[in-house]
Amino acid sequence: MTRARLHDDGLHRCPWPGEDPLYIAYHDTEWGVPEWDDRALFEKLILDGFQAGLSWITILRKRDNFRKAFDDFEPAKIVRYSDKKIAALMNDAGIVRNRAKIEGTVNSAKAYLKIMEEGPGFSAFLWDFVDGKPKINNFKTTASVPAATPISTKMSKELVARGFKFVGPTIVYAFMQATGMVNDHLVTCHCHESCGKAKRPARLKVK
Repeated sequence: MTRARLHDDGLHRCPWPGEDPLYIAYHDTEWGVPEWDDRALFEKLILDGFQAGLSWITILRKRDNFRKAFDDFEPAKIVRYSDKKIAALMNDAGIVRNRAKIEGTVNSAKAYLKIMEEGPGFSAFLWDFVDGKPKINNFKTTASVPAATPISTKMSKELVARGFKFVGPTIVYAFMQATGMVNDHLVTCHCHESCGKAKRPARLKVK
């Protein structure tokens, strides 16, 4: 199914959340809503890297576990991870236990902190690729939605050059979609018009 799907609540949605309540809530309140927070953008980029080879719902179900395991994705803490901490993460069944991705997170945290030290911030650095505002697409079917674009390729190359790991063009485009840099909700989805005006749900900081 590639067109918007009518749900029991009378709303049309992009087909990919199916009937999963967690996925529907993510689709309705987060996916495509512009994210401007530096740390939140770092978290999403890392989680998209962990998603590579898996489905996003798998990561979404483990997201709270990831947040606890990675100190709420605070880069200043992650860069200090020792071999002992990495070994503990490799034994944590609540996350995706992939050594390359775990070690890549430490490298990405170092790259993030360097960007924060050198310029106006991680958010400004990323949003500059889309001239500081969401690109609104008007796709009617998911078959029309690209896996990557020239902009995601450009962002990917720059992130790689700065030391980030697991940030290929496809991963980066999924990240851009999720964080509202592009609006890829189908035109018949109820979120297409509203997501640019919506506010992301507040969440409690992991203790």
